[in-house]
Amino acid sequence: MDIAYQTVDVFTSTQFGGNPLAVIPDARGISSAQMQRIAAEFNYSETTFVLPPSDPQHTASVRIFTPSLEVPFAGHPNVGTAFVLARQGMVFGQPAGERMIFEEQAGLVSVDMLRTGDTVQGAVITAPQPLTLGPQIPPELVAACVALDTPDIQTAHHLPQRVSVGLAFTVVELATRAALTQVRPDPAHFAAVAQAFPDPQLQFSLFLYVPLDAARTSFAARMFAPLDSVWEDPATGSASAALAAFQTTLTPHSDGAHSFVILQGEDMGRPSRIDASVRVANGQPAHVTVGGGCVPVMRGVLTLHAAG
Repeated sequence: MDIAYQTVDVFTSTQFGGNPLAVIPDARGISSAQMQRIAAEFNYSETTFVLPPSDPQHTASVRIFTPSLEVPFAGHPNVGTAFVLARQGMVFGQPAGERMIFEEQAGLVSVDMLRTGDTVQGAVITAPQPLTLGPQIPPELVAACVALDTPDIQTAHHLPQRVSVGLAFTVVELATRAALTQVRPDPAHFAAVAQAFPDPQLQFSLFLYVPLDAARTSFAARMFAPLDSVWEDPATGSASAALAAFQTTLTPHSDGAHSFVILQGEDMGRPSRIDASVRVANGQPAHVTVGGGCVPVMRGVLTLHAAG
């Protein structure tokens, strides 16, 4: 069976920046086991498989796989998948439209396209779930995971804490930009913390960040998770969305929309920019979006053998 695929770089306006994504725009006839093998073959942080929706009012059902497991939601796969579908114009016989709704394990994900004139440039997605807070993790354990000293963990605003708007990450503020550059994952310590603080969705992951302005509206960030050979992610939309929502709970924010910028990937040579917005209502984050640009990279045909 021949299967068309496309790859795009997400959260960037420059080819070979941002986060690469493989998209299978029509995954009908591919089993779950085959999807996992295909994702492992691409070996990107995620690969998406697009299927007809269960509700005809929605655009598509989207399944998201890392090289080792399926995840319920992720940011850059949604942005990149919408970009691919909008550029092809039709999705299972229906016009792609300016707004898409994807059915995913975490819930419905709405996507609005970004255009310059008639040209699709990227997309903005709405997180499928409200902000939830998980356990706090001792700073010394987090520091050991990334080969830092405990004082490198900034705790004035919050302790390292698991947060989610559809996919959970432990967010960690660092004291300096230099510390963010120096981080190195330690697999043994990651495994120990993962056992002590199990996450039913994903292997233990860290989203480390440093504020770049006094107002705490722009951040430099890095994300690490022990997903086979893909330890560091150059652009993590789901974590950025959760971080932005979390920020509005740390200091008083007036009701209304608040904008954030997350710069990621610079320390691994794939700079990315993620724009996030959080609408606060009654003092709480009520609506979270993340978006950015995309650049096409490759297209081709994957030949899936019967025994694949």
